[in-house]
Parts: sequence; structure tokens; C-alpha cells
Amino acid sequence: MAASTRRVKSVEDSIRDTDEPEHRLKKNLSGLDLTVFGVGVIIGTGIFVLTGLVARDQAGPAVAISFVIAGVVCGLAALCYAEFASTVPVAGSAYTFSYATFGEFVAWIIGWDLVLELALGAATVAVGWSGYLNQLLGDLGIPLPTVIAGEEARFNIPAVVIVAVMTAVLVLGIKLSSRVTSVIVAIKVAIVLLVIVVGFFYVQAANYTPFVPPAQPAAADASGWDAPLVQTLFGFSPGTFGWGGVIAGASIVFFAFIGFDIVATAAEETRDPKRDMPRGILGSLAVCTVLYVAVSLVVVGMQDYTELSAEAPLSEAFSSVGLPVFASIISIGALAGLTSVVMILMLGQSRVLFAMSRDHLLPPRFAAVHPRYGTPYRITIATGVFVAVLAAVVPLAELAELVNIGTLFAFVLVSIGVVVLRRTRPDLPRSFRVPLMPVLPIASALACFWLMANLPGNTWLRFGIWMLLGVVVYLLYGRHTSRLATGGSLDPATAGDREAARRDADG
Repeated sequence: MAASTRRVKSVEDSIRDTDEPEHRLKKNLSGLDLTVFGVGVIIGTGIFVLTGLVARDQAGPAVAISFVIAGVVCGLAALCYAEFASTVPVAGSAYTFSYATFGEFVAWIIGWDLVLELALGAATVAVGWSGYLNQLLGDLGIPLPTVIAGEEARFNIPAVVIVAVMTAVLVLGIKLSSRVTSVIVAIKVAIVLLVIVVGFFYVQAANYTPFVPPAQPAAADASGWDAPLVQTLFGFSPGTFGWGGVIAGASIVFFAFIGFDIVATAAEETRDPKRDMPRGILGSLAVCTVLYVAVSLVVVGMQDYTELSAEAPLSEAFSSVGLPVFASIISIGALAGLTSVVMILMLGQSRVLFAMSRDHLLPPRFAAVHPRYGTPYRITIATGVFVAVLAAVVPLAELAELVNIGTLFAFVLVSIGVVVLRRTRPDLPRSFRVPLMPVLPIASALACFWLMANLPGNTWLRFGIWMLLGVVVYLLYGRHTSRLATGGSLDPATAGDREAARRDADG
């Protein structure tokens, strides 16, 4: 174990791997493409649901400030991702960054951890997509049986179908994926802007008073494994409303921003990553923060925050002012939003697993790149099958918080890793640098860890079990097969794939 911990894959080696013919991905993405990817994965159900939930139970009309605070915290992590992605423009995101800073074992752990964010997240969103689709079909009078559609389905056929379609799009090329995402993002952003513009004319100033409701003691505290870890360890239980409620609300709406980090997984397929990665990561986060704040201000202005719906606040707000038709329009926006989220989460997962396979921490045959489409087709198909099975048969409601803790754990390591790489490799050319080093990365790590500490103890328990399973898999397989452990040799079993890739590269 100690030896594998010391095995660090240099930045130069990681970049050199991207030029191997059998592993060479097509560079087709621009800064605008990356921004669209980021907006496509960030704007999901969060903007349609969390606004009402947090306004009603935590922050009141000041939910807009909660979004700003969450956006700032994400911005700190985004700065760290931007420096790493522009310095190490290699597929794999946090996995690749960790390999260059903390060593092979930590890199494996973070790669294993990202499955919680990406594959489990894609499956969860696919189930949500199925539910929205069935709701729309119900409005048209042709609902599907609940046994095959919706969150309670025994075998969720619509969820499997959307995963299969998105898998096919990802295999057919990164540029096609970008074009599909652009169309979907245009639809859902147009609907969000329509909500903002139309809703503005129904805003009543009286609904903003008091903007920050007086603080109230928390309701009956959760206990045991259901209690937040911070409460279990320190006995601290935040109240509701007041500025404490605004900050507590920020820890909830933070998860509406999750996804910008997936932009970093596409670094290897970007034409000019040193310039475009920071633009894509920071640009998508800025756009989404502005939209979130605007939507939250409109919704709490249209309806008193105490009357907002926790399940469908936007639809209910428009119904309250005599515009029920917007309920269907918002459902269409949510459906479009979830479609792009499924695809981009699967894109991120396939690129992380592709990088791990290229390093032989997973079977190297999965690292083959399609000679025509230039995509990691084997690992993409394997990812699609895995996500489809999860979405079809596994009840995911209890596991959804694992997506959050997995993401935050990656944020913490990347934030610390930027500081480590600055000290160990100050010579590396960096087109983008995190300002105020090391204050901002440390603040990012602490803020993310605090949000992790607010998750329930049972989420930490499941997270620990998943990580322990990852350690076992690494000890039994990856530790002995990695390219660094075997002297960097390529697996002869992939010789045929390499030769075909070379012929294609030579024209």
C-alpha cells in the first residue's frame, strides 16, 4: 500500500498519454461548447424545486441570498478546477488531478468516489425524467402504468430508454453530443427566461416583506443516524429563518449547482483547453447563478413564501395568479433539463473510467477509442448499461444524498490538490491561476467539508462502506495491474485496437 501511495503520475506523462493513437480523443470542443455543457448539467430539477422548498422552510424571500452564497462557495471550487483543467488538460478531472498530486491510491479512491456523483447521479436523474414524462402523458390523458414508469416503477422502461438514447449520442461523437446539448439547453433556458419575464409582471412588493424572516428555533431535531453529522459530533442544530436560516438554505441549494466540475472531464477533447477550460467552468457557473437568483426572486414575489409548494413551486406560483397553463410549460422545461443532465453525467463518468482504464487501474480494453467517431465507445457503452440497470430496478431515493457527498469529497481533494501542485511543481506553465493562493483553495476545502458535515450520519455510513469496497477492489486488482506498477507497458491484448487506431490517425 505504501508503495502505491508513492506512485505519482507526472503531468507530463498524463499529457503524453493523450497522444497515443489508440487513446487519442478528437478535439472538437470550444469554450462555448463547454459553457453549454456546464449550463446543461447544472440546470436540472434544482431550479424547479429547491427554490420553493428553501424559501418556505429555511430562508423566506432571502432564498436569493442563499443562492448567491452557494454560488460563491461553488465559485471557489470552480477556480481550483479551472487551474487544474487548464494545466493538466487530460480526461478524468479530479481523478487525473489527484494522480498528479497525491499518488495512485488517492487517485483510485477519487475515481471510485466519482461513480457516486456521476453514474448514480445519472440513474437518479433518469428516474426523475421518467416521472416528469409520465406526468406530461397524464396531462394528455395517456399515462403509462406506474409499474413501468415513474419513481415507483418496478422496471422503469422510460428511464432505460432515455439512458440508451443518450449512450448512442455519446458514442456517435463529442460534437454531436455538444449539438444535442445546445438544442436542449436552448429550450430549457428559454423556458426559464419565460418564467422570469412573465412572472415579473405578477410580482407583489408585499411578498418581499420581511425579506429575512425573524429567526425561529428548529423543529424537532433528527436523532441517531438520521441527524446531520455536525449535530451528532458537536450538538449543533441550526434554526430556521433569520441569517442562520439563509446560510442553512445555502447548504441545500448548493446541490442545485453540482455539475460544473464535469466540464473538466472534457479537457482532452477541447481545442484550446488552456484558454477554454476556465471560460467554460466559470462561465457556466456564472450564467446559472444569475438565472437561479432571478427565478427565486420572481417566485417569492409572486406568492407568499409560506404558501409555496415544496414539490412544484414554480407551477403552483403561476397557478396562484391564474396562469395554470405554465404548469405544463414548466414540466416541459424540467423534462428538457433532465435530458441534458443524464447525457452529461454519463459523459463525465465515461471519461473518468476511460482515464482509469488507460492507466490500467481498470481493464485496459475499455480504453479503446472508436476509429471513426473518436470516442471511448467501449467504456461509454459499459457506462450506459450500468446506469440503465440502476435506473430500471434499483430504488434510488435513499441513495440520492450519496451523489452530494461524493461530489463534495471530490471538491475538497481538488481544492487541496491545487495547493500541493503549486508547491511540488512550481515550474509548470499555468494559463490560469487561482488568486490569493493558498487562501481561496483552503476556504473552498473548508466550505465544502462544512456542507459534507451537514449531511446525515447514515449518508456518511454508506459513503464509508462504498469507499471501503473501493479499497478492496484496488488491493485485489488495480495495485498490481496499473501502468506505473508494471513499468508503463501497454497491454498486448489491445494490439489490434492500437493498429486500427494508428491506421486511422495516418489517414
